[in-house]
Amino acid sequence: MAGSLPQCVDTVIIGNGPSALVLSYILHGHIPYYVGGHHDQLLDQKLRRERSLLSLTPDLHDHFLSSIRYSTAALPVNTLLDTLLRPNADTEINPTSCIEWRYEPERAVSHVAIGDTPQPGGQWVDKPVNASAKIGTLSYAEQLSLPGYTYADHMAKGRDAAQCDFVRPSREQVAAYMKAYPDAVGIADAVYTDTKADDIYRTPKGFVVGSLGIRCKHLVLASGIFTVSIPPPPLLAPVAQMDAEDMPLLVVGSGFSAADVIISAPPARKIIHLYQWAPSTRPSPLRGCHHSAYPEYATVYKQMKLASISSKKTQSARSPFMRRKSNPFSAQRDWASCYEGFPNAQVLHSSVSDSTGIAQVTIRLESGEEITRQIGGLAYVVGRRGTLDFLSPSLLQELGPFDTPSGSPTLISGRTLRARAESSLEVAKNVFIIGSLAGDSLIRHAVGGCVFAAGRILGAIPSSYPASSSSSPSTPRSASPNRVSEGTPDSSSTPSPKESPRESTNGHEDLHVDRRKLARAVEVASVENRIWADSGWWAGGLGWSSAA
Repeated sequence: MAGSLPQCVDTVIIGNGPSALVLSYILHGHIPYYVGGHHDQLLDQKLRRERSLLSLTPDLHDHFLSSIRYSTAALPVNTLLDTLLRPNADTEINPTSCIEWRYEPERAVSHVAIGDTPQPGGQWVDKPVNASAKIGTLSYAEQLSLPGYTYADHMAKGRDAAQCDFVRPSREQVAAYMKAYPDAVGIADAVYTDTKADDIYRTPKGFVVGSLGIRCKHLVLASGIFTVSIPPPPLLAPVAQMDAEDMPLLVVGSGFSAADVIISAPPARKIIHLYQWAPSTRPSPLRGCHHSAYPEYATVYKQMKLASISSKKTQSARSPFMRRKSNPFSAQRDWASCYEGFPNAQVLHSSVSDSTGIAQVTIRLESGEEITRQIGGLAYVVGRRGTLDFLSPSLLQELGPFDTPSGSPTLISGRTLRARAESSLEVAKNVFIIGSLAGDSLIRHAVGGCVFAAGRILGAIPSSYPASSSSSPSTPRSASPNRVSEGTPDSSSTPSPKESPRESTNGHEDLHVDRRKLARAVEVASVENRIWADSGWWAGGLGWSSAA
């Protein structure tokens, strides 16, 4: 991408994924303005007073929690920008955006976006598990677009100009789009690849990236939470090195990565699947996948559910669920003979034969029974984490504290900094988190945090910190664009008894939504809101004209 790194810039962005690219687009001088036309008349009235979206204030989204139109899964500022970019996106095809990106080069600030991937795109470029890159994304194509150059624009330029509506592009297609984006919108001069940032520390005048010798005033962390795969325990480490494809594959994991491995395995290869099963307290994120929109994930979840039912009965049962919600993907594999699921099972012992290259594992089932299986490979996919070890201990402490043993990597999940993000995305003086570090992993929920960070960097939003402060404020200012959290579970692997629906489904609880029912509910809510607005009670009995 860009050439040699500058030695002094206003802002350093750590990461080159979607969030970093969006922020770079804004810092190049592309400013979002509200142009009107949003269906929410209360929001429309508020935005007409200040059309520049860099000046975000919490009153813009204060009413979101009382309306079913808006997702409660994402930070309010991310929900706000999402609904302005794609009003009624869940019930309407190609809605007209309420945002216009105006190029104002005089407002641009010097910056760099640094990532260690070979091309822009962050986690979309990596291949953390042995799964097909042709599996469809969770998001639809229209929800993957970045400002200035949409995914549809990208597809129209290539040979494959297929319709993008309600299409789930593959991982490799999204990676190609991310690669093309910087050149398409003119930000390639600030995007760096194959570059690792390390030893970042604070100075009286800002920050220094020690490994690269760069000085800056603002630091934005967009490094994500998917950079490190949790390694298998020592008991299974030798098995992880095996690759006997004619023998069963042991898959350990309950989420999307585990499902990707199962989906990608040859249809005739037997799968032995060990997974956590606690639907009422810690459900698999696969549970949220609607069987018509995400047939492959729904099929894997169905097999997990049936295996759990069978494990508690003397005879296997054929669930009505299986007959009623069958989908074409189910027929692509003989699940009865090629899939063996063991909920809440544990590997007690493993041994590898040097002569045959085959391992034998002893598994304790949930019932207490012990069984043995021969396997030819292992996919240990219990989750991925991010790391902030590129920060100095003192700077890391400003974001923490993190309960990590000395000398161990600081692994973080989407929940680690969520409470801080709900107070403000400025998590320390002039230090911001955006993207999945803030707990919102979908691309459609990336823009809000980027607009807030840009607004703060450009001086349109006041800081939550006193001018002389370099650490966390004792009381966050109400000027933050996000609600103050009442507490979130810690980042340990033990589930909290008060775990919210969003946390228990890894942020994907909306994937089960029946869009026809949702559209009907929105229609009802619209009528109710219209009656309430026309009554004038919200404006002291004077109606809309009094608020103009």
